[in-house]
Amino acid sequence: MNTLKAEKRDMTIKAKKLRREGFVTGCIFGREMAESIPLKMDKGDVDRLLKTEGKGGRIRLEVDGQAYDALIKEVDYNAMKGWVDEIDFQALVSTEKVHSSAEIHLINTDKLAAGVPQQMLHEVDFKALPSALVEKIELDIGELKVGDTIRVKDLDIANDKDVDLSTDLDATVVTITEVHASSAETAEETEDSAAE
Repeated sequence: MNTLKAEKRDMTIKAKKLRREGFVTGCIFGREMAESIPLKMDKGDVDRLLKTEGKGGRIRLEVDGQAYDALIKEVDYNAMKGWVDEIDFQALVSTEKVHSSAEIHLINTDKLAAGVPQQMLHEVDFKALPSALVEKIELDIGELKVGDTIRVKDLDIANDKDVDLSTDLDATVVTITEVHASSAETAEETEDSAAE
């Protein structure tokens, strides 16, 4: 499990100033905490963490010497600046189900005999105990044929008795469609045959 060090943030210092100084702001909250704790984290540490973890990832968060088993609840990217402004965490309680999401990654797309995958859904939302959290779903589509569709109910996570899915079971995850040549390519081919 990845570890991230954070410090309690002094709320008299504006978030903008902290970001200019190389920090990411955020907070940690949880059912067994009297109140949420405002945080500041080193930007480099957060960037390193987010290379392997994303929203829904489970980490060990150390705040001024105290460790929390935490879930990455929200990541606020600043698209203009190309960095993370804020990251929020939920302290996990082993007996409490938490809302989370798992990213869907298509694998073996290069093994498709024909067709192109159209991914309609990139994550599924669910509730589960910390011990049953799922961060990533790898979906093997190498054997699919044109016209095949995979829905949420076809995923392994849908049959996991420890996970309560919030995403519609009939929602389409991926469908394999025929490859259609664009009209520009077709026009070029016609010109090429005319030139021969």
